[in-house]
Amino acid sequence: MPEGDTVFLAGKLLDKALAGKTLLRGEFRHPALATVDLSGRDVLGVGTVGKHLFTRFSGDLTLHSHLRMDGSWEIYRAGAKWRTPAHHARVVLATADVQAIGFRLHDLELVPSAEAHDLVAHLGPDLLDPQWTDEHAARATAALGAEPDRELGEALLDQRIMAGVGNLYKVEICFLLGVSPWTPVSEVDAAKAVALARKLLLANAWRHEQVTTGDLARGRRTWVYERSRSGCFRCGARVRVAGQGDGVRRRPTWFCPRCQPGPHPED
Repeated sequence: MPEGDTVFLAGKLLDKALAGKTLLRGEFRHPALATVDLSGRDVLGVGTVGKHLFTRFSGDLTLHSHLRMDGSWEIYRAGAKWRTPAHHARVVLATADVQAIGFRLHDLELVPSAEAHDLVAHLGPDLLDPQWTDEHAARATAALGAEPDRELGEALLDQRIMAGVGNLYKVEICFLLGVSPWTPVSEVDAAKAVALARKLLLANAWRHEQVTTGDLARGRRTWVYERSRSGCFRCGARVRVAGQGDGVRRRPTWFCPRCQPGPHPED
C-alpha cells in the first residue's frame, strides 16, 4: 500500500494539472459510478489526508479515491497514449490540455463537498498536514501509547493513530529507534516515534524516491527495508524478514537483529 508521501505527491501533481480548469471529459469505469458524467464541471482543487485523495468540483461535489495496493493516478498531455492498459482505467478526467487517469482505483466515492471530511474523521493527525501543530503531535503520541502492549510495528500502521505511515516507513522507523518491530509500544519513546515519522514523510513528500538514509543512490536508500540480500546498511549484518500482523493486515517486515534488539520471530 502506498505511503502517505506518495499520495501527497500525487495530489499535488493532480492539483497542478487540473485546478482551475474545466473538464471536457469526466467519466467513470466503475460499476457504482458508471452513469456519472462530470464534463462541464470546473476542478476547484485536489488535496490529500493521509492516504486519501480528494478532488473537488464545482456544484458542491467531491471525488474521494484511495490507491490501496495497486492504484495510481497518471497525468498525460491531451491526446497522448496511456502507458497503462486502458482496461485498468477507472476514472478519466480530461481538460483542453491535460488528462488525468485513475488506474486500478478500487475505492471511489462521489459525495457532497461538505461531507467529504466525514470519510476521514476516524483518522489520526495527518503527518503531512501543512497546519501541523504541537497539538497534532500530542494527539498522535497519546494515541500511540494508548495500547502499551501492542507491537510497535502494528501500531505504526494504524491510521487511526497517525495518518500516512506505510510498511516502508514502519520498518525504517523501528530501525532508527533501534528496536525490533515486535517491541511493545510501552518500551519506546512514543513522542520520538511520531516526530521521526513526520520527519521522514516530510523529507520525501516532494520527490518520487523514498530515502531514509540520506543517500539517493540506488541500493543505498533504506537501512533495512527490502535489504535481505544486501544486508543492513549500517552494520552489514544479515537482514531478516518475517510477517507481522494478521490476515489481510499481514506485512513483510525487515529488521536487523544486531541493530534492533528485542522480540522477534524465531527462524
